[in-house]
Amino acid sequence: MKKILILSVSAGAGHMRAAEAIRSFATTHESEIQATHLDVMEYVSTSFRKLYTDFYIKLVSNHPALWGYLYQKTDEASQSAFSQKIRRAVERLNCRTLLAEIKRLQPDAIICTHFLPAELLSREIRKGRLSAPVWVQVTDFDLHNMWIVPNMRGYFAANDEIAYRMRQRGLPSNSVHVSGIPIMPAFSAKLDRAVCSAEYGIDPTRKTFLMMSGGAGLGSLPDLAQRLLAMEGDFQLIALAGKNTQMLEALKQIAAAHPGRLFPQGFTDKVERLMACADLVITKPGGLTTSECMAMGLPMIVNSPIPGQEERNADFLLEQGVALKAVDAIALEYRIRSLLNEPQRLDAMRLKITPLGRPHAAQCVLDRVLAAAPLDDTA
Repeated sequence: MKKILILSVSAGAGHMRAAEAIRSFATTHESEIQATHLDVMEYVSTSFRKLYTDFYIKLVSNHPALWGYLYQKTDEASQSAFSQKIRRAVERLNCRTLLAEIKRLQPDAIICTHFLPAELLSREIRKGRLSAPVWVQVTDFDLHNMWIVPNMRGYFAANDEIAYRMRQRGLPSNSVHVSGIPIMPAFSAKLDRAVCSAEYGIDPTRKTFLMMSGGAGLGSLPDLAQRLLAMEGDFQLIALAGKNTQMLEALKQIAAAHPGRLFPQGFTDKVERLMACADLVITKPGGLTTSECMAMGLPMIVNSPIPGQEERNADFLLEQGVALKAVDAIALEYRIRSLLNEPQRLDAMRLKITPLGRPHAAQCVLDRVLAAAPLDDTA
């Protein structure tokens, strides 16, 4: 049995979801893989956790322009710059407990879905204190300089362009692999729209739009639902409020005034079944969410991208012709009207999305890691 350790960071949900996807696929190999997923933030001091995760979330939520500036500046910074050396020193001082836990677990291979653990382990490898091969999975359709970590056994890219960028930034060609972004096994299942629609009382024959996030640029989901339901057209809305109970109650009140047209949903671990009911998803362009949509063959309208990685994700989707962009609520209404009036546009987007979906990305990662020769056998 091979012991695989997956390391992530709970700074945003995407890195954790990618790690969980890899771990979930590993459970199908119960006789040959023992997979463990650790959140690095569970092994650092409270002050460092607040700085690394809480500060990041507040920054991207309240000061997105500042985050965009920092994202660009750190992408341009040399790895040998003084500021980068100070950052890595602070990270090392706060991650000794994590390194002790890795030593205790003695994994045969390590997969990082965030650059922080990769940076820490790069130094351990260089110092001769870690022999297990370490792999890095990039979780966006973009490549930031912090993902370029030396001493890794291999790197997994979301698509061919990111793999090309990795090689252009000096990573060995034979260590770069195109996997896609790992998503949960449920998104690879063939789901019947009629069956899934029946579970939620949704009419499977009507055009259905799934709203997964309002975003600061468009307004709250209740406001958006009200605006879209005031339009003419034969369509339904599914609105995901997540764990926001106040928003869910507001959506339920609107749904009562529009019977059979709005279907509010709270937190669910069955998002794939709601996607199976939809013709299009309205969402922020996170790497994991958009990968899930593409695996399900769902076109998108993306909104309120975080400057930096989400803007790059949106650019990729727009270039591929599988998404439209709404900069505000007016633009969203206009996009929906256009798609209702010209349904062939939605059909064309769906055709383009099919070859982009990589529902088995996590399996691809595992297969590559398992097939890799022991380090002693490599040149």
